[in-house]
Formats: sequence, structure tokens, C-alpha cells
Amino acid sequence: MPTVGAVLAELHVELVAADRSVWSGEATLVVARTESGDIGIMPGHQPLLGVLQSGPVTIRTSEGGTVVAAVHDGFISFADNKLSILAEIAELADEIDVARAERALERAQSDTDAAAERRAEVRLAATTGVH
Repeated sequence: MPTVGAVLAELHVELVAADRSVWSGEATLVVARTESGDIGIMPGHQPLLGVLQSGPVTIRTSEGGTVVAAVHDGFISFADNKLSILAEIAELADEIDVARAERALERAQSDTDAAAERRAEVRLAATTGVH
């Protein structure tokens, strides 16, 4: 157990969707969208419990890589250097079919379905890394 004031280099992250575990590993930074806005969580962050909004989640891994996921609704919890992201739906950027997401966006726009439009926009943003 680290002493008070010790600098922690990484945090353990679990990204879980309703139907599966999406990603698990060590990270130095996680950025997610909550009801209060975007939040960045680094090792040693204050404990928190929040409601996720649909948006990309960016994970900077301990190995220096980046993992991006499209996350739709859920909860985020951080305590004892463990971050849990529990989402209704979550997809890693490299799992997303861009052409399919573009078609879904077009359909949602023509049907004026704001929720479907937001989901498609989040999926596309995750694939491009643009938030």
C-alpha cells in the first residue's frame, strides 16, 4: 500500500459493457464524458462515482499506447487506484465498422432520431480519435 503523498504511476482499468468485458489493463490516464462534462482520471485521483454520457473514452496505457472506445451510457467509479467503467454499450474503436456507422448516422438524421444520431456520432468519433 503506497504511503500518503506517494506518486502512483498507473491505475487499473476495467471497461465493461452489459454483454462483455471490453478492455482491462493498466493505464496512466483515462478521459471519459460524464453528466458534469469530460473528466480525466490519473493515478491517485480522488474517489468518484459518476454517470457516463455517450462519448468516446480514451485510455492511455502504461505501455504508451492509446485505446479508444465508443461508450453509451453507464457509470464510472474510481477508488483505490481502480477505475471501473460500466457501460450499457461499449465498442473499441478498431471493432467499429465505419461504413455501417456512417449509414446509421444518415438514417438517424433523415428520421430525426437524436439518440440514434448521437450514438452514430460517438462511434465515428471513436474511430477517428476526434472528440
